[in-house]
Amino acid sequence: MSINVQGNLNTPAGTPKLTPEAAIAQLRTIRDQLPEITPLTPQQRTTMRKRAQIPPDVLQASISVIGASDDVSSAIKQPPGDVNALQDEMNRWATVENELKALWNGVSGANLGRRYRLAVIAEQAYGIGTQLAKDPANVLLVPHVQEVKRLKKAANRKKPQQTTPQAPAPAPTPQPAPQQHLLDTPEVKA
Repeated sequence: MSINVQGNLNTPAGTPKLTPEAAIAQLRTIRDQLPEITPLTPQQRTTMRKRAQIPPDVLQASISVIGASDDVSSAIKQPPGDVNALQDEMNRWATVENELKALWNGVSGANLGRRYRLAVIAEQAYGIGTQLAKDPANVLLVPHVQEVKRLKKAANRKKPQQTTPQAPAPAPTPQPAPQQHLLDTPEVKA
């Protein structure tokens, strides 16, 4: 193994690159070996994120309260050592999470590059095919070019907005006439 300029480990020279299928198999093997995988619903994730938003210094100070009093430790049924171990484990798995995010970002970026290259090639093929189809010698290209043109036109058409039927507006309820109070009545001149 060698280390590149950024200090990252490189795979040894000549190491074969994985196919997508082999990468999936390895990722599934790793997933099966992880101690805890917890898929969450969006609502659960939101609730847990809100509750977990404690600044690190506040978190650490709160954890130290457990070690300061046996009464606190017994009240929450958590020994200080277990809580410190949980915090250490969280920090170590956060590093794993960051590595996985970086890996996902790299795979996603590489696939976007592939999609971009394919789009450029497709645009070039269509452009050249359109020009060549004008020559009667290339009559076989005409239906292909027409199909691409039809598909592009269909893709560019705006889809009609789906209108949801609106509930009819509630009928206005008759308002009672304002009541006049004795103090509000005009004075009658005799």
